[in-house]
Amino acid sequence: MYKIGELAGLANVSADTVRYYEKQGMMSPGTRNPSGYRQYDDNDLQRLRFIRYAKSTGFTLDAIKELLSIRIDPLQHTCQESKAIVDERLTEVEFKLQELTQMRESLQRLSAACCGSAHTSVTCSILEALEDGAGKVS
Repeated sequence: MYKIGELAGLANVSADTVRYYEKQGMMSPGTRNPSGYRQYDDNDLQRLRFIRYAKSTGFTLDAIKELLSIRIDPLQHTCQESKAIVDERLTEVEFKLQELTQMRESLQRLSAACCGSAHTSVTCSILEALEDGAGKVS
């Protein structure tokens, strides 16, 4: 059995994070020992690590809740449901990667357009390009 601080330490999260997940219904509050301290077991640790890993993979709390419900009652769910959640997140990540690629290319063009000298910025090509581009953003 673990106290909240021990549980949090083993999962590399804070005790406040454990409490937050409890409030969100993602974890059940630990059972109270006679001294009033909450006690958690290995299943709680496994669940907390599951949540932490899913969070590090970029899943939203709602998606993690869905995955947890599938994990808790696997006989009532299919792998197709889990895959749909993962595929939705993958689509979001791929879209974000496209956006980041476009940002990188724009920044590379801005950087290449600048001579980078120490003269005043009265005729700075970066500022001019940003000014010209500002009228194109809707």
